[in-house]
Amino acid sequence: MTHNREAGDGAIAAKKIIELTNVDFSLRHFLLPLMRAARDRGHEVIGVAAEGPLLEIARAEGFRIVALPFRRSVSPLAQLRALAALVRLFRAERPDLVHAHMPITGFLGRVAARIAGVPVVAYTCHGFLFNQDGGLARRGASFAMEWIAGRVTDVFLTVSGAEARDARRLRIFASPVTIGNGRDPAIFRPDPAARARVRAEIGTPAGRVVIVAVSRLVRDKGFFELATAMRKVPDAELWVVGDRLSSDRGEDVAGMLDAAGLGQRLRRLGYRHDVPAILAAADVFTLPSYFEALPMSVIEAMLSGLPVVASDISGPREQVVHGETGLLVAVRDADALAAGLRRLAGDAALRRRMGQAGRQRALDRFDEARVTARTLDLLGL
Repeated sequence: MTHNREAGDGAIAAKKIIELTNVDFSLRHFLLPLMRAARDRGHEVIGVAAEGPLLEIARAEGFRIVALPFRRSVSPLAQLRALAALVRLFRAERPDLVHAHMPITGFLGRVAARIAGVPVVAYTCHGFLFNQDGGLARRGASFAMEWIAGRVTDVFLTVSGAEARDARRLRIFASPVTIGNGRDPAIFRPDPAARARVRAEIGTPAGRVVIVAVSRLVRDKGFFELATAMRKVPDAELWVVGDRLSSDRGEDVAGMLDAAGLGQRLRRLGYRHDVPAILAAADVFTLPSYFEALPMSVIEAMLSGLPVVASDISGPREQVVHGETGLLVAVRDADALAAGLRRLAGDAALRRRMGQAGRQRALDRFDEARVTARTLDLLGL
């Protein structure tokens, strides 16, 4: 393919793009829709992430995927090796644009792209590490990385308005643009047939209220509070969809859930490829996280017609309209979470009304096709 930077008829010439993220999970769930859209516009797209089984999904669709030795750690030696590998890759491929994602790979990718002379360096911020829990040194290092990388970035995008405001306020980048997140409403939708099928598979009666959580099994997703809250919602069962990544650290959330005393009211379903059907089979979605940017799982739940009970934090505040499409509850507060879940578990009409309003809001704001098209336009593709 010829990578011409000027098209004679005014159209955008085909370009070589590298989409870069940290792990296979992120590439599969966050980058793949954008990669498809860019390819549909005639561009060559290469995906880069640490090796993992979910990369096979992109490879099966014909994308060239390069696995590099990324590590979610603070090891300087490991990060220097990753930086060197990126510089070698960019010099060999000579892409027209590198689009980096996630904090550490975002930093390494942008610096490496500038060293390698890539014409356009772009970044999508999916959340700043310095806004998460952590010591002063960790948060200071995160801010320094973002500030340095901002100096070598041409296009700076954020998934939430809060991150864009932080980028301007802290002078990380002068003109960030919020693009949001999106999912396909034809895939995530109310589906009575899927509801009946999944409930039969799991062994859940048709009339039982199901509260579902879809996320990685890590403490900062609020699972400790959720387990406590569910003890006070006795007439509902909890489905937990997700697993722990090999690079995740911290306490054993799965073991804690199993020991929470919920008995048969807890269904740990693990990582699933049929999340749309799982959501269609549930009644309430919850995400009691401590920190989020603009969570995809909330968008998926809203499109599926579920009311959402989420932490009242940046990110979910931009998605959930309290009292209309769901409930926002105090972060780390198991009693507040229990009250919100009990309210929805006990009121089918309220669940239906909020779920319908949530789907309409998601259709208006979080449609994948519109989000990816705007992202490509901002990237000059």
